[in-house]
Amino acid sequence: MADEKTQKKEKVEKTDKKKEEKKEFGSDKRLKNIIRLGETNLDGNRKVQHAIMGISGISYSLSHAIADISGFGNKKLSELSEHDLSKLEDIINNTEKYKIPSWMFNRRKDPEKGDTFHLTTSQLDLTEKNDIDRMKKIRCYKGVRHSLGQPVRGQRTRSSFRSGSTIGVQRSKAKPGSGAGSKEDKGKK
Repeated sequence: MADEKTQKKEKVEKTDKKKEEKKEFGSDKRLKNIIRLGETNLDGNRKVQHAIMGISGISYSLSHAIADISGFGNKKLSELSEHDLSKLEDIINNTEKYKIPSWMFNRRKDPEKGDTFHLTTSQLDLTEKNDIDRMKKIRCYKGVRHSLGQPVRGQRTRSSFRSGSTIGVQRSKAKPGSGAGSKEDKGKK
């Protein structure tokens, strides 16, 4: 019996140690698997090409090109060192410096500068808002539609885009006994 009690105590101690190790290992692993890149938290368990698609403004084709240029395509994001992550972030922020075709960029022939470049994250959101505000200011058709909250690209509005204050047709209530479906009207015919 003494042997059984000591064996049980040893098992309990082993399981407690394993639980503590899992907690410590899990917390470090979890922190390592969330990586901040380009103003976005990315999953470190995914491969670089698929992980960077989580950054606003990066499409599948651009992420493939970035992964090829950086040479990190088959590695997981959590396997990269700090130096590799800074290199990847430089490629994402300065795509014009690297051999990425200009047709992949999301800002071609900018109206203000005339340049072609690529925008990501908050730069993309801010530029889009400024473009819409500029259209509203000059009162072009698209700007007017934006200000009215209507569809901008020529869609029909009879049955679509009906969310808002007035939906459907308001009908007046009929007086009792004077409607078209009353029994008295049918009997008089």
